[in-house]
Amino acid sequence: MLRQSLKDIRASLPLILHLARQDLIERHSGSLLGAAWTFIAPLVNILVFILVFSRIMGAKLEGFGAHIDQYSYSIYLICGVLAWSAFANSLGRITNLFRDQSHLVTKVSVSLMALPLSVLLAETVVYLISMTFFVGFLLLIDFPLSAYWALVPVVFALQCLFAYALGLGLSVMAVYLKDIKEVVAVVLQVWFWVTPIVYVTEILPPWVMNWMRFNPFYVLAESYRDLIMYQQLPAGIPLAILAALALTILAGSLWLLTRTERDLRDCL
Repeated sequence: MLRQSLKDIRASLPLILHLARQDLIERHSGSLLGAAWTFIAPLVNILVFILVFSRIMGAKLEGFGAHIDQYSYSIYLICGVLAWSAFANSLGRITNLFRDQSHLVTKVSVSLMALPLSVLLAETVVYLISMTFFVGFLLLIDFPLSAYWALVPVVFALQCLFAYALGLGLSVMAVYLKDIKEVVAVVLQVWFWVTPIVYVTEILPPWVMNWMRFNPFYVLAESYRDLIMYQQLPAGIPLAILAALALTILAGSLWLLTRTERDLRDCL
């Protein structure tokens, strides 16, 4: 089954690349600046975070040196927000992908398990653009870039696997239950605020932190900050557990897709 799945993905690769490119182009189609917004929007977001939290509010974390402390909270925030945006956008869009691309699902012989990869690819491009501006900012303020940056793509790959596994199963269910899309949107909103993305863990009571280790995105957010901010290896066991969870969900999602694929195409 795995060999056939990989073969199907390989055969669908040209279509995946085309859909990802089309996705990036159509996001800002009709606007005056067009595709330039793909670069402008991430840059503006990062500049706003820096201006508002470092210059206006003066929020900062101690312990990074006098010239870095004033930007420390902005760095903390950007590490989490960029990763969350990529995850939430991927999961939210994959959930309704079969409905949004029903003309392809019903009329073109495309691998349904490969189709969500176009969303992940497009969101990865946006994330890379955002991270490029982020790195430029870090270099500008003389923030040290360590060798641990080399592991950031590994954490991001795990994040993509988790989003894909969860989204694939939800996309199948969304064909039969239209409310799934709305439920996912609400869950993502709650999930954002129960994860230490805009606030630090030090403000949380101990009993909350005991439960926080069961939050998959908390594991990811802390891993990014360990690698980028604190220049240390993240905790390996939580990442291993998350990887096992993602693979388990993926197996369940693939089983669900296999059982319902023929009926799914007819329902759209």
